[in-house]
Amino acid sequence: MKTYKLLFLLLIFIQLSCNSQQKKINGLSFVASRDTINKTHINSVLEAKSNYVALMPFGFIRDLSFPEVGFNSSRQWFGETRGGLLQYAEEFQKKNVKIMVKPQIWVGHGFFTGDIKMDSEENWKALEVSYSDFILTYAKAAQEINADIFCVGTELEKFVMNRPEYWHQLIKEIKKVYKGKLTYAANWDEYKRVMFWNELDFIGVDAYFPLSDKKTPSVEELELSWQPHKKEILQVQEKFKKPILFTEFGYRSVDYTGKEPWDANRVEGSVNLQAQVNGLQAIHNQFWKEEWFAGGFIWKWFHKHDKVGGSNDNRFTPQNKPAEATIRKLYQEN
Repeated sequence: MKTYKLLFLLLIFIQLSCNSQQKKINGLSFVASRDTINKTHINSVLEAKSNYVALMPFGFIRDLSFPEVGFNSSRQWFGETRGGLLQYAEEFQKKNVKIMVKPQIWVGHGFFTGDIKMDSEENWKALEVSYSDFILTYAKAAQEINADIFCVGTELEKFVMNRPEYWHQLIKEIKKVYKGKLTYAANWDEYKRVMFWNELDFIGVDAYFPLSDKKTPSVEELELSWQPHKKEILQVQEKFKKPILFTEFGYRSVDYTGKEPWDANRVEGSVNLQAQVNGLQAIHNQFWKEEWFAGGFIWKWFHKHDKVGGSNDNRFTPQNKPAEATIRKLYQEN
């Protein structure tokens, strides 16, 4: 009897130990489309061993100094709207995939959101009213679907830096309607200057750090290049005592993918499947085993799995490339 009791207690101890180890956020940035989704579109996410998806409703600004965010319009694709967010979330939650709601802004002509800046106090105040309407609409929707994480903004450096009082107040307003965890998706060269990390649950970083000028840097070379960036990330983490979350990360399957990983310009040819694999392996080797690191969301994943990616594609998606097998392996380990 004593032997059985000891075995029973050992099993309980092992189970409690496993439960106490928080699984990393193994996320995919799930691209909004013009369509509804169903369980067929969820299968590839499950096969990739992902436990989270970022769902990304969009708002639109005409140009960098225009003070109005248009959103939730019949002119948008379904997945970019409030109704699309709710429908996508319902399908994922049926399969126990957790949700980060990550509203994003698209600026006309493809201008960078970090450069949004008004030319008058009147326009700044108009933008604040409009952005609050946009972000609180989706904060309420995030609460409605019991989303696990809500992102209060994505790569809005000049807006954040120029209007600090507004952002402090906005976070208070968000907390009135949404009770889950909060983050902000700071660009890789922005996160050190964000002043409201202590008001959020995660320090969010879109981790497109420049790493190498080589056409196909090895995993070892990339890991070495990560060291100065990792040191600075850890300094911010230690200052605010918040876990780091890579709200976006990823590499294109293209030559020189580690040089300017944020570069999404369309380039024909130069397909380099191995460079993408090496980039993803290196970032996992450096971060996924760190206690202070929460996980991240790969950029990006499309719902029609059999129609995207492949060996001739040099874009960000790992779908139907060697990188997909790499992700499956790495996510399964963590």
